[in-house]
Amino acid sequence: MPPTFPPAMFRRFLLSSLLSLAGLSQAANQPNILFIFCDDLTTQAISAYGDKRKLLQTPGMDRLAKEGIRFDRCLVTNSICGPMRAVIQTGKYSHLNGFFNNSNSTFDSNQQTFPKLLQKGGYTNAVIGKWHLMTDPVGYDYWHVLPGQGAYYNPPMIDNGKPVKHSGYTTDIITDLSLEWLKNRDKTKPFMLMMQHKAPHREWEPPIRHLGHDNDRVYEEPETLFDAFEGRTKAVSDHDMGIERTMTDGDLKLKPPGGLTEDQLKYWNEYYEPRNAKYHAANLTGKELVKWRYQRYMHDYTACVKAVDDSVQRTLDYLDKEGLAENTIVILSSDQGFYLGEHGWFDKRWIFEESLRTPFLVRWPGVSKSGTSNGKIVSLLDLAQTFLDIGGQPQPADMQGRSLVPLFKGEEPADWRKSFYYHYYEYPVPHRVRPHYGVITDRYKLVHYYKPDVDDWDLLDREKDPLETKNFYNDPAYAETVKELKVELARLQTEVKETLPPPRKAHGNKAFDGEPEASAPTKKGKGKARAQAN
Repeated sequence: MPPTFPPAMFRRFLLSSLLSLAGLSQAANQPNILFIFCDDLTTQAISAYGDKRKLLQTPGMDRLAKEGIRFDRCLVTNSICGPMRAVIQTGKYSHLNGFFNNSNSTFDSNQQTFPKLLQKGGYTNAVIGKWHLMTDPVGYDYWHVLPGQGAYYNPPMIDNGKPVKHSGYTTDIITDLSLEWLKNRDKTKPFMLMMQHKAPHREWEPPIRHLGHDNDRVYEEPETLFDAFEGRTKAVSDHDMGIERTMTDGDLKLKPPGGLTEDQLKYWNEYYEPRNAKYHAANLTGKELVKWRYQRYMHDYTACVKAVDDSVQRTLDYLDKEGLAENTIVILSSDQGFYLGEHGWFDKRWIFEESLRTPFLVRWPGVSKSGTSNGKIVSLLDLAQTFLDIGGQPQPADMQGRSLVPLFKGEEPADWRKSFYYHYYEYPVPHRVRPHYGVITDRYKLVHYYKPDVDDWDLLDREKDPLETKNFYNDPAYAETVKELKVELARLQTEVKETLPPPRKAHGNKAFDGEPEASAPTKKGKGKARAQAN
């Protein structure tokens, strides 16, 4: 005989089933989400952003801008790879999600994340490519990720917990895997796919097909390539991330990377060896050496971006071919910006514009107006709530961003943020950038450098000094501005619930007060996506 249920139990069962079906029905009508996320991609290298050096043409990314919205002031909360990935997952600042730095942080995968909430709301989720959060992804129906930083050529990867080895160039492999997942996904559900490229991360190793892509072009130098940091705090001048002082033979391709096949190495040497021989014969020093390094850096970095742009074009073509474009919102961004010689630097970390601002392109057919731009202060902090809003799911009250959907729709919320809080923690390795926090407005940045041997302030005025080479903090004409910004800084710290100094423990991380141990070992645990942390 079939089992019988008490009436109350049956009613609860029936109600639960109906709510579940209703949820699935609602989810089926929600847009798909494709998030193309790069590592160290900067606006200067995307032609749609109009950098005057015109370093590269990027027709794939430009297509997104032409068919959607280009956001011009997308800011990060902590300009470094792993922490910004944790911010995106949680919608919370580093001091609340527990992932401060790349030196000794581990992501607490038990905490609330937007993929878990989307999954409960009926989405099928996947993350493919660079993960870099030191624990295995949670909240995804499928994950296929690089261990740690990953390799550019013939990369080992982790396929849902199983180690695998691929042949080829990592950007192409991530694209292939992503399109394969789209082809074989559960088509009864909307999808959220995070296609996460390693490129163009250091050491900027180009695909073989793009060696010589620029025909030995001489790139225009940034105005601040030889910034002397006159009148600036020690925190700004005493760094270890300059083109002059920090680049290695691997960065400069004076030696080939490991892991190349015999054929790959052959083509690599055919391109680089004659050019390296000319370099060695020239015996460059001083400014001429910096100029040569900048040119080599630009060739390699832009070649890596060119491969990402190839991927974007392939992906958009696939969406068109499969009839997915009209119901898929595509967002392209990066974990932060990057220095392409500005202030003589490469890398990121600083509150200065090139690393603070990240690319943000959005295409939402039928919703976002094509070919528009938006100058409001938005952030990667907003993505978790934005994705949940797109997916028709509630936005948890403890998330700290704000849904960007109104801006995507062309609306102008009167109460949109006018200021933004930033905090960078990692010191002393790898680049000796002092921890600092600050408040950012459309015009000003007030910055406090506080560890370990400095207690200094910067006031940057982007209207008077758009290149950010001067400190106006001690200028009497700015005394009232400094006073007002300090009040706003304190207000923001209260709003985001940050107490200073930072907490010494967070989600099982080592003691932390802005100075992570230089030789801190990688933590051991169950997660297989942890290797190669730094």
